[in-house]
Order: sequence, then C-alpha cells, then structure tokens
Amino acid sequence: MSYQPALWTDPASDHRSRIVANSADRSAWLKARSGGVTATDVARLSSVRALPVVASEKLHGSSFTGNAYTDHGLAREPEIARWVRTVHGIEPSLDLYHAESNERHLATPDGIRAANGHLELAEIKTTTKAWRSIPRSYLRQVWWQQYVLGAERTLVVWEQHDNFVPIGPEPCVQWVDRDENEIHRLVGLADQLLGLLRR
Repeated sequence: MSYQPALWTDPASDHRSRIVANSADRSAWLKARSGGVTATDVARLSSVRALPVVASEKLHGSSFTGNAYTDHGLAREPEIARWVRTVHGIEPSLDLYHAESNERHLATPDGIRAANGHLELAEIKTTTKAWRSIPRSYLRQVWWQQYVLGAERTLVVWEQHDNFVPIGPEPCVQWVDRDENEIHRLVGLADQLLGLLRR
C-alpha cells in the first residue's frame, strides 16, 4: 500500500485507541516492538543500503546492549521529561502506538500534548556534542513518530553533558514540523524492511 497523507478528523482523541504496549512493562514492550518497524529502526534507514543491516539485527538481535552514554540518557530522560511538562506543557509518555494505516508501523514518543484538535510530541536526547542542527537520524525518528501518531510537530529537547554532568541551566529545544515528503520516503523504506523480515 502506498503512503497517502492521512486526513484525521481528530487525531487528538484518536491516538489513544492505537496503544500497543507500555514501556513500563519492558518485556511486553520489547516483544511488541520486535514485530514491527519502530522510530529507532527508521532512524537508521538513511537509504536502501541500510535495509539489510537493520533487517538482520531485527531478526537475529544486536550485539549492542548499551553503554555508559545510553545509561546516562535513560537516567536523565525522566528528569528532562518533567522539565518539558513544567515549561512546555507536554506530558511524558511511555506508550507504544501503531499507525492508523499499518499496525506494524510503531513509535514510542517521549511526550504528547493534545492542542486545539492537534497532537504535538516531544523527543528527548542527551549528547556530548553541541548541535548546530538536529542530526538527520533524529529527524527521521521525529518524522516517523509524527506519521504514526498523526502529529503536527515535535519539540526536540536535548541536554548536552560533559563527562555526564549537564551543561547549562536548561536543555536546548527546537520545534520540528511535519514533513510529508520525508514521511513518504520513510514509509517506503519501512515497508521494504517489513518485506525483508517476512522472507
């Protein structure tokens, strides 16, 4: 099925009917994610050349189990999410959702807010680098989440740290608008990935 931009009548009330799992139940969340294409998978799909590697890791698992940087990000995310809720009014989220058009297209945004009949998301990152712009892999993740949820825009929030000590009094933020051209391309790559997983 080719991607068509969706015309949601009220995405702000529709999205909760598409919850698949909650990451508080990690085993159920991981099991649900394994059967579909997630925003984490899509972040790595820079081109068709990436498909075999991502498919192999989906089928056979990855040798990467985390490191000090991923541990730091996991520890800081709830704190940053509280700041996002206080300053920007976007509620933290642990829910895994499927897209309206394909139940194997999945995403777990870090935050969700219903505003005037539209959805807005938050995506939280920690980094050792000062970003001049949001890295493309994270933008792919953001656009995929917007597609799955039917969201209009996403507040990308990043906290820079030096040796795991946050730099600056507050995280940096930037709004990213929905991009239908990028979403169309990513849906095509995701469907090719699903095709490889079915072989």
